[in-house]
Amino acid sequence: MNISILYEDMDIVVINKPSGMMVHPDGRTKKETVSDWFMKKYPESTEVGEIQRLVDGTEIARPGIVHRLDTDTSGVLVLVKTSEAHTFFKKAFQDREVEKTYLAFVYGVPKKRGIIDFSIGRSRKDFRLKSAQPKAKGRLRDALTHYRTLDEVIIDNAKFALLKVCPKTGRTHQIRVHLKAIHHPIIGDPLYAPNHLPVFGLNRLGLHSYSIDIPLLSGNRTVMCAPLPEDLKIALGYFSIQEEHLLGS
Repeated sequence: MNISILYEDMDIVVINKPSGMMVHPDGRTKKETVSDWFMKKYPESTEVGEIQRLVDGTEIARPGIVHRLDTDTSGVLVLVKTSEAHTFFKKAFQDREVEKTYLAFVYGVPKKRGIIDFSIGRSRKDFRLKSAQPKAKGRLRDALTHYRTLDEVIIDNAKFALLKVCPKTGRTHQIRVHLKAIHHPIIGDPLYAPNHLPVFGLNRLGLHSYSIDIPLLSGNRTVMCAPLPEDLKIALGYFSIQEEHLLGS
């Protein structure tokens, strides 16, 4: 599997996850996952992590996993190699001590800066979807997303934008749901923008986990950045901003 390592020490390994790869098995697909890669590369750490129990009673091991990315989202993913690291980073994510930055290519142009503070539940129309509508099903969970519009472009009289997005909570599909809720869904999103035309030649979700600022067990902090994959570099080429200036923007 084409997985590049961005950082590694005795406790963790940080990777640049490719788009299209699941983080861990779901009990349905047979495709190789990040967890499978982790178990092969670090067999001594196969017991590190938690067991997920599906509704049908199936138990799925999730070695190394303390947070996740959607299958179609690429970018920075932290995996843990020891039980001590699992406990430490699980708490760090829960306590919001981890700062995550995503890049999102979206339809339309939002205002320059914004905070999206909509609770998220389940869609009443499709079991696969989450919803930020007031009448969403099930328990509504608080969700907070900050964003900044980095650049915009017009193609065939239609406007598109590149956003830097910082989720302050970690709800399933949070960024995708929140951007749809403000009427600027992510380009190439098959769930939340199914009737929108593809743009920039993208055949995938235009969302990339670009950087993560995390504490380490040593007491220090570090920032890891995942370079854009080639398809998103092509998409970035439609804008005036350069990749080396993204993190500081």
